[in-house]
Amino acid sequence: MKVWIDGEIVEGAEARIPVLDHGFLYGDGIFEGIRIYAGRVFRLDDHLARLGTAARCTGIELPGGIEAIREVVLATARAFGRDEAYVRLVVSRGEGGLGVDPTLCPEPRVVCIVDAVRLYEPELLSRGLALRTSSLRRAPADALDPRVKSLNYMTSALAKREARLAGADEALLLNAQGHIAEAAVANLFVVRDGALQTPPATDGALEGITRRTLLELARADGMAAEERTLGRFDVMAADEVFLSGSGAGIAPVGSLDGQPVGAPGPGPVTKHLIDRFAAFAQEAGPRFR
Repeated sequence: MKVWIDGEIVEGAEARIPVLDHGFLYGDGIFEGIRIYAGRVFRLDDHLARLGTAARCTGIELPGGIEAIREVVLATARAFGRDEAYVRLVVSRGEGGLGVDPTLCPEPRVVCIVDAVRLYEPELLSRGLALRTSSLRRAPADALDPRVKSLNYMTSALAKREARLAGADEALLLNAQGHIAEAAVANLFVVRDGALQTPPATDGALEGITRRTLLELARADGMAAEERTLGRFDVMAADEVFLSGSGAGIAPVGSLDGQPVGAPGPGPVTKHLIDRFAAFAQEAGPRFR
């Protein structure tokens, strides 16, 4: 693991932040999860554009601007040196006094972590993830808009814990209206009659970069691909179900709340999109060396 922090790159075990950093104290900050495929930082400019929007929404000034942050990511990836990796780019409100007042923090802090990651084992992906509907609900946009990737992930963490304690692999989060938002740390897709569907941001889904790419690739291949409101019924009725995310990749789903859903393992559309995405990722993003 390599970590860029306070202007230098260090080993992961050496990285430290002050206890009065408001990202640590209050979850006051934003982040991006980015993948490195084949020596390229996947759709880096799209990730940085989303980070810039989140910064404006939260009133966090990006130190040095987007271009400086871009160089931080590339330099840390270069230091890690592997062609396949995961990047966690964090911008916290910075160090301040006790008290939630953001104006106590004079300067935001940038941290960039690059390491290997594999959320799901190959055997698990071959049979499909077991999802469990969480008792928690995704907060509405007037509380904290889900399009902002904030450091406050308590709802997702508790939903994931609930799912794992129940013997499932991943949690399914609904919104206050009972519509599907997303999984704890990934977007959800269903395939029905050859059409690809995923919940819209207005239902609580993050506008994931992997999600966007899959919609673009499916449409380019002539497939019907849309954002629409989905419920648990749509998962149960689907021909195929899968999750997508920078960390998760493309992960087939095999069951929901103990009931089998879709095809056992990755179905034909899911397999096609896995192959298309892998080929696209070979060229989609800047090289870091």
